[in-house]
Amino acid sequence: MLQIEGLSSHYGRIQTLDGVDLSIGEGELVSLVGANGAGKTTLLRCVSGVQPVSAGRILFDGRDITRASSHRRVKLGIAQVPEGRQMFGPLSVEDNLRLGAFRRRGPKVADDLERMYTRFPILKEKRKQPAGTLSGGQQQMLAISRALMSHPRLLLLDEPSMGLAPLLVSEIFDTIRLLKDHGTTIFLVEQNAYAALGIATRGYVLETGRVVLADSGRALLENERVKTAYLGL
Repeated sequence: MLQIEGLSSHYGRIQTLDGVDLSIGEGELVSLVGANGAGKTTLLRCVSGVQPVSAGRILFDGRDITRASSHRRVKLGIAQVPEGRQMFGPLSVEDNLRLGAFRRRGPKVADDLERMYTRFPILKEKRKQPAGTLSGGQQQMLAISRALMSHPRLLLLDEPSMGLAPLLVSEIFDTIRLLKDHGTTIFLVEQNAYAALGIATRGYVLETGRVVLADSGRALLENERVKTAYLGL
């Protein structure tokens, strides 16, 4: 579904990605792990179209989208849950969800709203409240639900566990696993390497803008380099 070939990107004169090759098949959950500053978020931003690409290309279903606008990519079926949730704080929970479906019309939007409320009942309970009043865990639930409202074929998740208590991290990862089991293709960027690789079909390790390891999630969990650098073992 997604093919990244020789991808490089810069912030001004600073190169953050250097010749990244990566692929995601339909129905896979692929995790990307690495330290702070490795370029993980930059890679997701390149895929979603909000960060310019310096070299290489991005293919989605065989179509070159390297220079496509971000809203064009949403229309094609790519949605991102950004790092830090990025709620529209003054707007209600329900309005945030409806914004996720901005390119869609008709009664099916209301049906999807109810599906999101069934998945996360706390959102229904607080649907009229400003999104900025939610806890961090509730905002993460809302951010994931907002992305799902666009009916994505590829869901990009950027550090979904950031700032959450361990119990909430477990709940969020259970949700991600459930989405994968229901056929959603997921590209997960996460510092919690143990959790991310534990649910991954395949995984990549990114260091200073380069992919240095690629294997199944299970194999990477057993890799001595990964254990030492990312699992504290």
